[in-house]
Amino acid sequence: MNRRSLRLAAALGVAVTLGGGAFAAASERTGTPAVSGRAAPVRHVLLLSVDGLHQSDLAWYTARHPSSALARLVRGGVQYTDARTTTPSDSFPGMTAQLTGGGPGTTGVYYDDTYDRALLPAGTTDCRTAEPGAEVDLTEDLDRNKSRLDAGQGLKDLPGGILRMTGRPQSLLDPGRLPVDPATCKPILPHSYLEVNTVFEVARRAGLRTAWSDKHIAYDILNGPSGTGIQDQFSPEINSDADGYPAGGDWTTDNKATRQYDGYKVRAVLNEIDGYDHSRTRRTGTPAVFGMNFQSVSTAQKLPASEGFQGGYAAKGVPGPLLRQNLDFVDAEVGAMVREIKAEGLASRTDIILSAKHGQSPTDPRALTRIDDGPLLDGLDAAWRKQHPGAGDLVAHSVDDDGMLLWLNDRSAQATSFAQRYLLARSGQGTDIDGNARGFTAGGLGKVYAGRDAAAYFGVRPGDARVPDLFGIAQYGVVYTGGTKKIAEHGGAHADDLNVPLVVSGAGTPAGVTRSGPVRTTQIAPTILALLGLDPEELQAVRKEHTRVLPVR
Repeated sequence: MNRRSLRLAAALGVAVTLGGGAFAAASERTGTPAVSGRAAPVRHVLLLSVDGLHQSDLAWYTARHPSSALARLVRGGVQYTDARTTTPSDSFPGMTAQLTGGGPGTTGVYYDDTYDRALLPAGTTDCRTAEPGAEVDLTEDLDRNKSRLDAGQGLKDLPGGILRMTGRPQSLLDPGRLPVDPATCKPILPHSYLEVNTVFEVARRAGLRTAWSDKHIAYDILNGPSGTGIQDQFSPEINSDADGYPAGGDWTTDNKATRQYDGYKVRAVLNEIDGYDHSRTRRTGTPAVFGMNFQSVSTAQKLPASEGFQGGYAAKGVPGPLLRQNLDFVDAEVGAMVREIKAEGLASRTDIILSAKHGQSPTDPRALTRIDDGPLLDGLDAAWRKQHPGAGDLVAHSVDDDGMLLWLNDRSAQATSFAQRYLLARSGQGTDIDGNARGFTAGGLGKVYAGRDAAAYFGVRPGDARVPDLFGIAQYGVVYTGGTKKIAEHGGAHADDLNVPLVVSGAGTPAGVTRSGPVRTTQIAPTILALLGLDPEELQAVRKEHTRVLPVR
């Protein structure tokens, strides 16, 4: 048996019988990538993002559970112990990085809710007189009905029947909430907002099948500019009403609900492994590129408590009881997927990539300082108006989690410097992990990039229509939130935000390799194509940023 043929089996501790080795003829289900007349190392790449997961969490868990599915996955492939996600460390730039090979300055995606000075506001109908400058909202707000798990499709038996949700959900986007293109006076769908192509588009051009499951319909963005990259997009709305849970609210407010929600996406992936579409109603063949994200670890890190368990970390870097429960959950679900790959006879031609869109900060509960950003920004606007009688608000749009992104109505050097100085001069009272008062200085910020410096930070030209005018990196432990409902967040640039796991395990990699050198999650995209025998240079972001395939030897 060829050594590559054993990798995924080794990850599970099971035996696999092959006819022909790792470079055997392509599965009849998917077709063969046309690359220089040779067979690809693998036929299928399953990408899993465990949102919020840190490399330290994975190391902690696998050391204590050496027989776990996650530990076997690590032993069966290559683990990169110094991998970093994007800055800002948000879901949308983090996911687009993994599937394009580029960071925010290249993809044009800085966060899930941003501002674009070249576009017109949602609902604009008279594009000749409208003033440019529009919010670009890529959250649940784009759904036809954001209170429903099916985003407004109208399924009758929710939540149990959610797998019957459409795999082409663009029709579930509300056009009245989309920014408007001034050239065409038409709404811009999320996929049209992405400035570079995706792995899915490259795979489709090679005749390969694609699928993806994520938390909002707005993940249509991963289709890429063509709008056709993903053949089967399963996107139940995570911020919809989670009926039947006493905690109320959406699927993220009760961690048991979050696990159930993640379970629907796991079932979709299992169906796809078996060669069906996500609903198991149509035989399509196992996708060449497919996967999903998990939300349960992220909510276990954010919630102070759920199901009677303490959320977050018990001490610096030590998962608390709720987080441990969710690490067990993810381990069991990953194990189920890998067992299904073996059962379907796909182990000899499948690789699994495990990573995270973002980390979560702080992992030290005693470092937490919650700051209500509302008074900070209201004060900034008031101070600007006071110095400039007759002027309106300075802040056009803001996003503040454990970093701060501001888009200003006045982009002059005077205005950006004013905002920077004002914020760094603020002090006040926030709350600690126990809800007690805790003072803060410098607006909770450790470093602020403003104006030209912000553009340079992201590698774009000054005056770029999408780049924030101010990017503030929070002090460690600072989370911008009113109240006490969250104990962690992402979006910043601390190690807790950025240092995520990255494992490539299966038929196309050696086993038992640990690489300690620095790598980035942007390298996942060209690596997927290389594993499939496709050309990474077909990705525009790879060409622009010179993104390299991950070293696997």
